[in-house]
Amino acid sequence: MMAGRVRSSYVSAVISISLVLFLLGSAGILLLNAHRLSIFFKENLSLSVILDEHATEADAAWVRKQLDAAPFVRQTKYISKEQAAEEMKQLLGADFMAAFNYNPLPVSIEAKLTAAYADADSVASIEKQLQAIPHIREVSYQRSLIDLINQNINKIGLVMLVFVTLLLFISMVLINNTIRLSIHARRFLINTMSLVGATRAFIRRPFLLRSLLQGVIAGIIAVLLITGMVYVLQNEFGELLGFIDARVVGALFAAILLLGMFISWVSTYFSVTRFLRINNDDLYAT
Repeated sequence: MMAGRVRSSYVSAVISISLVLFLLGSAGILLLNAHRLSIFFKENLSLSVILDEHATEADAAWVRKQLDAAPFVRQTKYISKEQAAEEMKQLLGADFMAAFNYNPLPVSIEAKLTAAYADADSVASIEKQLQAIPHIREVSYQRSLIDLINQNINKIGLVMLVFVTLLLFISMVLINNTIRLSIHARRFLINTMSLVGATRAFIRRPFLLRSLLQGVIAGIIAVLLITGMVYVLQNEFGELLGFIDARVVGALFAAILLLGMFISWVSTYFSVTRFLRINNDDLYAT
């Protein structure tokens, strides 16, 4: 009867710890994805570098080479007069060229920025640098969009950081309480071992070893649950979850395993120590 109760408390503790680690890991995935999404949006901000009307293809190739060598440019795309006219036609839904005897659209180069330079101050400085390059007539970009993206990214990052920190604290409290309840079911065994002369270190050892195993099992279950969740979401929202680095996710899974083992071990240590210190009368009152 007692063995069944102990086994039941052990299983329930593992399940409880697994669910808590699953929630914590899910929040970690969300936080990592939010960071990668911010980089994705920043790296898709682009500048339209418009060349003067007398610039030749050789001039455009030289300007593009200068842009490719710049540390703030991630990639460039050459847009000829014909490509610009085709894009304008698709945008307007009509051939606006019919009103002209020539193509008035200039040759341009689309330059996508690296994430580190995708803020208003950096872009303003980049604009001045580019305008000093020969054959560049104008640098065009959406200033309001850059400000909006950076403001929202900062807010979302702060909220996510607070949320994950709070969830980590709650997770530690829940896991600690779960383990304390599990140890509580074996308090009489602890007391009996103490009465027959076993040292505290000897009594703690099997509980601590079991707590490490408990943390590993709970961590593996949590990792499997998170993997299943990511797999399902990947199929539904592949574009959003495709930015997560596999190595970063692996590090997160390792952190979940280590966190489960650490919290389980620490909680078990203090819980066992607590029951080693109480007398027989208090043992029945707890």
